[in-house]
Amino acid sequence: MVMNKYLNQGIAFLTEAKAEMKKVSWPSSKEVKGGTIAVLIAVAIIAFFLGVVDIGLSELVKILI
Repeated sequence: MVMNKYLNQGIAFLTEAKAEMKKVSWPSSKEVKGGTIAVLIAVAIIAFFLGVVDIGLSELVKILI
């Protein structure tokens, strides 16, 4: 009895999830590639900036010590 209740709830959840997934507006391949490239460029710029700041502060600490 209890197992049947959970099974029915699980099936209802999966049915509703499938219906919601049909409503999703998926991006095109071109949009995904463009977004990925933009993120990679932003990460590279930030990593370079933080690396320069880290080296600069390390040198400043060496001078002060």
